[in-house]
Amino acid sequence: MKQLNEQQLNELAEDLDAIHDEVMADVGERDAKYIRRMIRLHRTLEVGGRAMMPFGFIPPVFAAAVGSLSIAKIIENMEIGHNVMHGQYDWMNDPSLHSQTYEWDTVCTGDSWRRTHNYEHHTFTNVIGKDRDYGYALLRLSDDNKWNPLHLFQFANYALLSVFFQWGVGLHELEFERVRRREIKLSEKAGLLKDFFRKGGRQAFKDYLFFPLLTFPVFPIVLAGNVSANLIRNLWSSSVIFCGHFTEDAETFTEASIENETRGHWYLRQLTGSSNFTGSKWVHILSGHLSHQIEHHVFPDIPAHRYREIAPRVEAICHKYGIKYNTGSFGRQYWTVLKRIGQFSLPDRVRTRLSAPAAA
Repeated sequence: MKQLNEQQLNELAEDLDAIHDEVMADVGERDAKYIRRMIRLHRTLEVGGRAMMPFGFIPPVFAAAVGSLSIAKIIENMEIGHNVMHGQYDWMNDPSLHSQTYEWDTVCTGDSWRRTHNYEHHTFTNVIGKDRDYGYALLRLSDDNKWNPLHLFQFANYALLSVFFQWGVGLHELEFERVRRREIKLSEKAGLLKDFFRKGGRQAFKDYLFFPLLTFPVFPIVLAGNVSANLIRNLWSSSVIFCGHFTEDAETFTEASIENETRGHWYLRQLTGSSNFTGSKWVHILSGHLSHQIEHHVFPDIPAHRYREIAPRVEAICHKYGIKYNTGSFGRQYWTVLKRIGQFSLPDRVRTRLSAPAAA
């Protein structure tokens, strides 16, 4: 990690706090109109997708229905649910948009997400052993975890996690690796499992039974459409999240490195442990503005649609202190994620040999 002295760290914190305070002082009606517009768009797309789905025996209609429903799910999860649960719209005092009560359209319960993501991940970002989002206890992405032969197959884990992402996130708090090592008992997770089966069962019933049964003669078509929409949502949301912290240059940290951490240190860790990707306005919206993961980790409570405006100022502050501002196209960042997964699947001696510069 870039080393700054105490004075520089204090100045870094002051510079970033100034941006935060300035933006929060301006938050108001413009932001309320934005999130309400997103909610209307999500509802329109969901109703449209579900209305078209029974006519999916016509191939172009099937494609349009799946596209509409998958985009609706993506907007609800990424731009509405994730950001509302971060408290970005608590100031509106709208009970339907409050961080502590919002329940999103995915298997993971809001309460579990607030514990594992809002607290654990955002507090201990990329700290090995503390931030379980880093690799989701399935992927080895740094030397901090000792290699074992099972890591040779971690691309299979990566593919399964991407395909079944909403179910994986729903079970994330189970800490299966600790249950397997007998550090905790499965019975200690009884409450979590009860909530998981309740919410997961409701989600599965809605998409895989209720709506298909409503259109019984075309049950298989509607079922296939709903499965496809969930798959597209899973693949996109997992890819966006992986590009936020698993890229080649996103740094990791030890527990010792965060002892007595100051606010300046915390900011520096968020800046160097996160990565952005570039794209069009709609790429940013469909990513829930997690395309600006750096700004999100520095300012998780600022309405996310403002990250695009803030980004040039955050980048300028990074340059001022000689901190790498990790950004690139989605394709480039995603490629470095795959590269990192592949490299750390290999035994250390093989990886070191392959990464060593060729002799002149």
